[in-house]
Order: sequence, then structure tokens, then C-alpha cells
Amino acid sequence: MRYIAAFILMCTFLGANSKVYAASNFGYFGFEPDIITNYINPSAKKLGYVRITVELMLKDMENAEVVEHHSPLLRDAIVEIFSKEPEDRVKSLTGREEIRQKCIDKLKELLKAETGQEIVHDVLFTKYLYN
Repeated sequence: MRYIAAFILMCTFLGANSKVYAASNFGYFGFEPDIITNYINPSAKKLGYVRITVELMLKDMENAEVVEHHSPLLRDAIVEIFSKEPEDRVKSLTGREEIRQKCIDKLKELLKAETGQEIVHDVLFTKYLYN
């Protein structure tokens, strides 16, 4: 009897959680082609560059067309952020996370100004190459 009650409780819990996930409409928008830009390199002998693949996690996939429409603005913001970063930040894991957070904040701000709503939930760097 105790096992049946635990089984029913577990099924109820799993069923409730699956409804929460099924109701969400999260999705991803990727910039094509990859973003390639220069960053600040203290030595004038060599120019540093970074190549990143950026995926935006959207709160609602119905907004993918809006993001695509504004993708030149968003791409420019990402390029601008990276172009102002020093080499040590671009090449360190903590610096990369700080840059990612700057990108999240800036893209949310831009889309809020353009559309009046928060569309971007997160920014992911799925490829991150630097020289």
C-alpha cells in the first residue's frame, strides 16, 4: 500500500512538472555567419581577433522573426562590445563570462527599446575562437 501511494505521488509530481515544461515556448536564434571582429591588443605588432558563434535563447519562439529583423542591430552591438575588450579579458574564462553578460544586457536593452518587450532570455557562445 505504501508503494502504491509513493507511485501515485511520484506520477502526480512528474505530471505536474511536465506540464510546466510543455507550456514554455523557449527557442534559439543563431547568427549566420559567425561573428568575427578584432579586440584590443596591447602589442602593436599583432592584431588580435575573435570568432564566435552566438545563439540567443528567446523567451518565446514567436519572436524569432522580430529578432531576425533586428539582427543587424544586435550583431553590431556584439561586435562593438568585443572591439572594446582587452586581450586578457577575451582570453580568460572569467572575462568571457563578463563579456557574455554585457552582451545579454545590451541585447535586452536594444530589443526593449525597439519592441517594448523583453525577448532575449540568454546569450550563448557555442563557438569561441581567438588569436
